[in-house]
Amino acid sequence: MPDEALHRSRIFELQKDWIDFNGHLNMAYYPVLFDRAYEEVSEGFGMGARYAAERQLTTYTAEIHLCYVRELHLADRVRGTYQLLDHDEKRLHSYQELRHAEEGWLAATCETLTLHIDMSGPKVTPFPADVLERVAAMRALHKTLPEPERAGRSIAIRRRTR
Repeated sequence: MPDEALHRSRIFELQKDWIDFNGHLNMAYYPVLFDRAYEEVSEGFGMGARYAAERQLTTYTAEIHLCYVRELHLADRVRGTYQLLDHDEKRLHSYQELRHAEEGWLAATCETLTLHIDMSGPKVTPFPADVLERVAAMRALHKTLPEPERAGRSIAIRRRTR
């Protein structure tokens, strides 16, 4: 798999306050880690904090599907990946993974629908041409990657039929 096309975030360390009474990373902090990894991608698209301040444009998360695969503990360090599965003129459909930084095992996955927002509304609005060009370039690169096995999952109680 030509996974060198994937964006890999910097390494993140867990914070003591994020560990719950079960001794592992509280579920509320996985989205924080995924968001920090996405912020790096967003900067690469030219849509970081400066973009919001100067152009009054930003992104909002519309939908998220998280899967917790393996517990993380305080000493664990993680790295996020980002794969752009699809996009149009206003939306990004992405898939991310959190993996143990040293051992490589999968801790969690996150599939997200992100909207491009005009902050004066706020309202969904098309990406400017310069941003759309960078998004399209990443999508072209990521089209060479296989569809992630864990993408497109739904939540349901599966029952056996007799």
